[in-house]
Order: sequence, then C-alpha cells, then structure tokens
Amino acid sequence: MGSAVERTDEHVREYLIYRGFTSTLKHLDSEIKTDKEKGFRVDKIIDQLQHFIQNFDLFGLKEYWLYLDRRLFCRLEDVYRPTVNKLRTSLFRYYVINTIQRTQEFFQKQALELQGQVEWREWFILPFIPNPEQNPTFLPYFSRQWADTFLVSLHNFLSVLFQCMHILHGQSLQKMTSLTEENEQLRQMLFALQTESRDQREGDEMVHHKLPAYVQNMDRLGDTEVELLGCVMFINILEPASSQIQDHEKERKELFSKPQPQTPEKKGETGEMDLTAENPSEPPDCTSSSSRSCRGGTEGGGLSAEQPFIKLSQEEYGEHHSSIMHCRVDCSGRRVASLDVDGVVKVWSFNPIMQTKATIMSNSPLLSLEWAAKPDRLLLLGSGVGTVRLYDTDTKKNLYEMNIDETHPRILSLACSPSGSSFVCSAAALSRSGSVESVPRLPIPVSGQLLLWDTKTVKQQLQFSLEPEPVAINCTAFNHNGNLLVTGAADGVIRLFDMQRYESVMSWRAHNGEVYSVEFSYDENTVLSIGEDGKFIQWNIHRCGVKQSEQLLPQDATGPFVLSGYSGYKQVQVPRGRLFAFDSEGHHVLTCSSSGGLIYRLTSGEPALESVLLLGGHKAPVVTVDWCSALDCGTCLTASMDGKIKLSTLLAQKT
Repeated sequence: MGSAVERTDEHVREYLIYRGFTSTLKHLDSEIKTDKEKGFRVDKIIDQLQHFIQNFDLFGLKEYWLYLDRRLFCRLEDVYRPTVNKLRTSLFRYYVINTIQRTQEFFQKQALELQGQVEWREWFILPFIPNPEQNPTFLPYFSRQWADTFLVSLHNFLSVLFQCMHILHGQSLQKMTSLTEENEQLRQMLFALQTESRDQREGDEMVHHKLPAYVQNMDRLGDTEVELLGCVMFINILEPASSQIQDHEKERKELFSKPQPQTPEKKGETGEMDLTAENPSEPPDCTSSSSRSCRGGTEGGGLSAEQPFIKLSQEEYGEHHSSIMHCRVDCSGRRVASLDVDGVVKVWSFNPIMQTKATIMSNSPLLSLEWAAKPDRLLLLGSGVGTVRLYDTDTKKNLYEMNIDETHPRILSLACSPSGSSFVCSAAALSRSGSVESVPRLPIPVSGQLLLWDTKTVKQQLQFSLEPEPVAINCTAFNHNGNLLVTGAADGVIRLFDMQRYESVMSWRAHNGEVYSVEFSYDENTVLSIGEDGKFIQWNIHRCGVKQSEQLLPQDATGPFVLSGYSGYKQVQVPRGRLFAFDSEGHHVLTCSSSGGLIYRLTSGEPALESVLLLGGHKAPVVTVDWCSALDCGTCLTASMDGKIKLSTLLAQKT
C-alpha cells in the first residue's frame, strides 16, 4: 500500500512541476509531511462529503459522488450496484435532514431526477410538514443513531473497496515484474539461438546446403526486433517508440516475404528454443493478457517439424461454480459470454487482462446464448420458459424480453444473421418427464419449431417448415453472408435453408441419433457435423446426402459427458454448446476431450482427421469449445464440467 501511494505522489509531484503549479506543490509537500498513515484516507472522503453538506453545496456533493461513481463504483460487478444506489440515496437523505431549512430548494433542483424513484415518493411532502422530526415517517432519519450508522456503513464500504484495489494493484505489479524477468530470459535464449544458427549456417554452407531465408537473415535482427519476437505484453512493458516499430515492421516484411522451404531444423535442448527458431516471424500485434507467459512448449507431445501451432500461453477463468453449457467469444474477439447449468451468465474480457464485465442472474433456467453480429455488444439469451432476452453488455441492462411460444418453452439454439437484422430461434416442447432438461435424452424426438425474429422490430417474421414433422432443432449456423442456414435436429436430419426464399432446399438423414453440432466449412462447399452416433462427417452441399469424409470420434469428444466422483457419484451432461470450431483458414478443427481441447488437421483422405495438438489443462471433461481468429494470435476456449474455462493462445506457423 505504502509503495503504491508513494509512486502516485511522485507522479502528482512531477505533473505539478511540469505545469508550474509551485504553490500547489508546496501545499502538497506540507500535507505529505504531516500525513502519518501513508495510505488511502477514507476518513478524508467522509469529511469532504460532510463539508459539502454543512455548506449547503448540493452541486459540489453531486459532482463529488459522480466522480467516485465514475472512477470506483462503476468497476464493480452488478451484484454491488444495489448497495451503491442505497448509499447514494442515504447520502442525499442525510443532506436533506441536515439542511432542513433548504429542503424545498433541494426538491426543486432534484425533482426531475427523483420523481420517478419509489424510495423518494414520500419525501416530496417533507417541505410542507411543520415539524418533520416528529413525523413517524421521518422520525428515524433525525436520530443520531441513523446518521452514525450511515456514516460508518459508507466508511466501511469505501475501506473495503480501497483494500481490494490495493490487492489488485499488487497482483498486477507482481505479474509485471515476473514478466519483465521472463522477457530478459527469453532474450538471452534467443541470442544464444542466433549464435547457434549462424554457426550451423556456416557449417552447412561448407557442404553447399542452402538454409531457409529467415535463418540467413537472422543476424540482421536488432535488439528491438528481438523484443518484437515475444508477445505484445512484452512490448507494452518495454514501450518502444512507434517509429521504431514501424521501421522494424518494414524490415520484417522484407526479410520474410519470400516463401520458406521446409527443411529439417536442428532441435535445441529446450522446447522454447525450438519454437523461437522455427517461428521467428511472430506477429508483433499478438495480444495477450498481462498474466500470461509466452511459453512455446506444448502439452501432450513434443513439437515436430510439421507442428502448425505454438501454444503461447494458457489461462483459466474460474468464476463459474457449476458445469458450463455454452462458451462463445464475440465476433470482435474482445469479449466472452459463458453460461453454466445454474443459469449464471458471465461476460468477461481477456485482453489485456482477464476481467469479469457483467454477471447475469436469471429466475428462469437459461439454455442457450448467442452474440449478436451488429452491434456486437448485444447478447441473446434463450430460457427454458419460452422467452429470449436481448441484453446490452455495455449498459448491463435487458433491452427486450420476447415471448416465443408457451407450447415450446425450451429455447435450444440461437443464431444471429451476419447482418444483425434477424436471428433464428429453435424452440422445443418439454420432455416427457415434464422437466426443462432430461438426461439422457429420449429416443423419440420431441416436437419443436424453428422461428425467424427481427431484432429491430422485436417481432416474429415467420416459422420455417420442418419436414417430415416438427422436430426439436439442436443446433443452427449461418454461412458468411447469411444467405444459407444449416440446422441439425433431434431426428438425425440436417436441413439446409435458403434465407432468400425462407424454405428448405435440401435435407438428409445424417446420423443415427441426434445431431449435436453442425457448421459450414471454410469454403462453404461442405457442412460438417457431429452426432449422437459419435461420428464426425463432412457433407457435400452440392450433392444432397453425399459424404466427403467420415471419422469415428471417442465419446469424450461427442458426449454425453460423464464426470465421476466419490462413492460412485456420476454427473451426466448432454451436449448443448458447440462441439467443434475451426481456425481462421478452415484447415484445423478444435474438438472436446476428457483433459482439454484437441486440435485436428482436416485431410481429404482417410482418416479424415489427423491429431495435431492437445491443449490440455483440464481435470474434468470438456463439453464445449470455441476458436477466435479475430486476432493474429488465435485464441481457443475450452470449457469443462467443473466450471473451469481455459483460454489458450496459439500462434500459427506459416509454411
């Protein structure tokens, strides 16, 4: 605490000297000398608030509280917002009680703000009561006990808030120090590798072997380039000049613009040295949290010469306390929304640090979620009682709540069109047990509807025809421009809809059992699906029902997922979220596994999938995945049944 305050004092002193505020600087130095606690002074804040009240300065009181709200209170989670509002109401009541002779002036200035608030409804009569301190309604507020209780509560709240800020600051400072030390170690390792590469190059030139271009030009890279070879968190720490970055960025493009032949590299002693040698052209704008470390090692096997990805880091988000159902990153790659089986939704960011932005609680069970495409701050939440909520993650408010269908209350899947003008909603009837969720699922598919809603008018546009009978749709996905929609249903049928004519153009039985997850391929000439039969199948959409490839996956990749505990306890969860996701080029696919995400390479022959990299890190089965390629450093999300979400940052090695 003391060191943080001293650093802040130094910054303020430098600013005052820079601006020439010498008299203010003298007052600051004199007050610092008399300050004995050397920390955040909550009592001074309380004294300032009371000073405004004693001087009838309503404007100053409001501005001071707004400053606290803007700088401190707005960063708290939603669960603390009612407490802040109650303290604000009590503060204004404290002002009214202590300035009773100016009560009428207070309500004239605050009428527009307070007239719609229930807690102030009875207070507008206060200026017209002869002896308000004797009125039963206002009598408690004139007591010394109420005033002391309010001031102590406000003091304790601010004290705890400042203490939490100190803890967070100390953690970030410790992380920055450790990252600086690790940066220095990586620089030394890279310099050692440069020397080894030059020696190897000289030896190979003697036997007339040509090395890759990036090894030949390695000795031209300077200190700033070495720093750029790390991650952007090192750039944020070292803060090189923007002109230097641009110059070296130009140099990098010249060095590595030519195609590089694949030649066997000499393996180093450690995984980190291998990775740096094989991938010197790491993008400088690779974003990473300040708590990450740029490690090159991989879990589940060593790094081969054909390894397409380097796992730079892996972080854990542990704010959920039950199994995850959905975990999706928005289209900008800045925020993640995750939903657990208890119906708790967390909206969080991971760049530059992992931080919870909003927590959404619901009285009714939530079954599905989806980010809106435009604007990307909106989140669609499907419930188990036939409603879909449109939630604004910036203002942390519900914008609309749409009633879908009482006879089909389970909202199993949501998909927003790329234009953002509409979304598709899959509604299903209750299972025969009468519950929102049934485990395992019934062999006979339940009834369902597929509806199209307009996000601007918040009205239903149409209901799609589901042939041969209305059936529950488990998964939905649009193509890149929203002209095509693919769905996977509980009857094992995949249906392809033309969104220009709003009708099904083809359908075929894809799996023996339910279709759990379906997506368009990167070139959109095929559709890939995972079903209850455990198969991963690629379908040609130009030839109805024709398979291009097929592979049987283990049960821990397709579900139902089982988490075993003590005394024979077992928790079973049917798939609800996305079971596979593609990289930015569509050549690799991320799937679930019992210990973490598993990345495969898509092949045109047999087998259809070739295992590439196990991300690992989980102690419970992974039930849903997502792969964000909006940034140069691809980010893989893997969520498991113990409520843990792993965020793995990958770097693609260009060949």
